[in-house]
Amino acid sequence: MTYGPFLSRRTLLTAAGAVGLAAALPAPPALASGIAPSLATLPPVAPDRRAFATDEQLYAPYLVSLAAMTGDIRTGAPNAGFLGGGWWRKPSEPYNARVQEHVYTLTWFLTESRPWNPYRGSTELLAGLDAALGHYLGLQHPDGSWPEYDPDEHSLAATGFALGYLSKTHVLLKNAKLLPARRTQIARATHAAMTWLLDPANSRVWQTPISFANQVAAGLAGSALALRTHPDAALRTRLDNAFARIAQHGQGPAGFFYEKGGTDMNYNFEVMLPELADAWRQSHNGHLVTMAGKYTDWLSYNLLREPDGSGWFSNVAPSTRTSALAYDDTRPDPERTALNAQFVPEVPSLGAFTSTREDLAAARTAWAADTSPVAGLTKQDTSPRILAHALYGERNPTRKAKAEAVRALPYIASENFTERRTDRGQDFLYVRRPDVYLGAYLGNRATTMARTGLSFLWHPVAGTVVQSLNDNDHGVWATVLPGQVPDADGPQAGQFFGGTPYAFRFATPSGSVVTDVRVSDGLVRRSVRAVSSATETVPLVLKASDRVVFTDGTTVPWGGSASATATGLDLRRSSGVVRIRWGAARPATVAAASIRYLRDGSRRMHILKVPHGGSIDVSIALDY
Repeated sequence: MTYGPFLSRRTLLTAAGAVGLAAALPAPPALASGIAPSLATLPPVAPDRRAFATDEQLYAPYLVSLAAMTGDIRTGAPNAGFLGGGWWRKPSEPYNARVQEHVYTLTWFLTESRPWNPYRGSTELLAGLDAALGHYLGLQHPDGSWPEYDPDEHSLAATGFALGYLSKTHVLLKNAKLLPARRTQIARATHAAMTWLLDPANSRVWQTPISFANQVAAGLAGSALALRTHPDAALRTRLDNAFARIAQHGQGPAGFFYEKGGTDMNYNFEVMLPELADAWRQSHNGHLVTMAGKYTDWLSYNLLREPDGSGWFSNVAPSTRTSALAYDDTRPDPERTALNAQFVPEVPSLGAFTSTREDLAAARTAWAADTSPVAGLTKQDTSPRILAHALYGERNPTRKAKAEAVRALPYIASENFTERRTDRGQDFLYVRRPDVYLGAYLGNRATTMARTGLSFLWHPVAGTVVQSLNDNDHGVWATVLPGQVPDADGPQAGQFFGGTPYAFRFATPSGSVVTDVRVSDGLVRRSVRAVSSATETVPLVLKASDRVVFTDGTTVPWGGSASATATGLDLRRSSGVVRIRWGAARPATVAAASIRYLRDGSRRMHILKVPHGGSIDVSIALDY
């Protein structure tokens, strides 16, 4: 490794803002020559995996990328201190405050002493951080908010997450006795931001229901820490009221957290719930545990466990903003959902959806033994939240406790129930019978990204057989009219008849497609009547070991495509077979989509298409 001069060009350019402040730091380790390392000229770091404590391996890819990230900080006018390079958030523009959130990352490496962290006490990093903070704080509006997509925007997301990153940055700088002038500015900035965010009359934050609950939760978590650092009785009262308000208006009766009036698996599970955990560890507010428990109950119907324990498929069709399709059962570092485990001792059922202590330990042991170089971060996929949430230790369940939580999942614990939940005109239906678990999303749509109709089909031995996507007009369990117009891409009102078999119906607003569904033991029957010729599409989740054969004998290659004139097809998996039949012989195709699931990629979407003249009856029998 080579080192440049102690004072690099950027250090000289920004030294005026750092004079006298670096004295509180221990000097960077001197080499035999007496010359200390300069961050700007460091080559990419190649850390020794064995040097990391097991619960700190998540820092390794950030360590590898830090020199390049810091090297992209703009040094001259205009916009000195802008964290350029496109590392985090879009647009990567100087007015976007969210781009600056990596100030926490810089601060952590500047202030925290670890045997593998060569950047603690770096004068270069101190100067870069000082400039980055100056730019970040300079973007704040007089009312306390920050912009994101436009310089004049008063963004809830930018303000909510700024409260989290800046409050944590302040604590690290205070403990290290660094940048006292910036700390004063941060304290003023967070006070102004809290005044803006906690105001119940601020309609950008508080609606009924709350439009973006995850962003509000991030602001409440940051406020809780900021008020511990700089107590303010009036704001503390407002924060307590805000916790009650988000519990009332940020979570619907069905159990999910509101994202644009509906559910979103990614924002709920990967952002909102961790932010609630962060807020709870800072405040110990009881509303947050109650919310976590209510959401865990929702997850217990909407995350579908693979029988081999490899992972979980998401009921993604109702998601309003993003498309989180599946999760590995064990999710090693760095991981966005890791902080969810903070709730596990209080909400043991949540342990079903977290990594276990033993499985994390095994993954970390394997990581440390890997002889390949540590890879750096991929630009944009560099979330500073992962580091900001690594504050509280770990509370993951044991394998035994997780297994108990998995066995208690409704669709695993019971072979017979019908659960229907409603929220703002949206119907969420879950029908469990022996050898079948079927989901449907009907009624209104919260956003045009969601897709209505039947959303998943699961079997206790076969696992997920069908997963209908959102934000997609091809990978949907739907009736597709000419012009690639699926009935799923619009609201479909449901009628729920009950009975044995359980019967329900849904239809497009114009009545162009009417679908009747009946569910009994191991059998789903779907009868469609359309006003014109149409195509039935079924997005099958196939494993590489599956054998799929049309009734005429034509084999469907995994990862490929096949067509046949047939009355159905058989999907052989594990010890049984899924038989899909559509009556009369029709030309049908199965074609692999680009979507592959889970870390090992052993599952892939294949779309079955069956054209018809406007009327078709399809049965799916799960013979196990």
